[in-house]
Amino acid sequence: MYWTLELASKLEDAPWPATKDELIDFAQRSGAPLEVIENLQEIEDDSEVFETIEDIWPDYPSKEDFFFNEDEY
Repeated sequence: MYWTLELASKLEDAPWPATKDELIDFAQRSGAPLEVIENLQEIEDDSEVFETIEDIWPDYPSKEDFFFNEDEY
């Protein structure tokens, strides 16, 4: 399983919290790339409820990662 920012961003509008099956259903209905669906299918725990994308991909950048101090420029 591998995630990129582009792939993970396809799940930003997912109905969080969600189970693996709900996320796969969302990805299929929203036309996400096949790689997103394959990554979700590789998740081992079918019963776990995921609160956010960070539960699936802990390295997902937060909005704080893109914060720039405008006073410095």
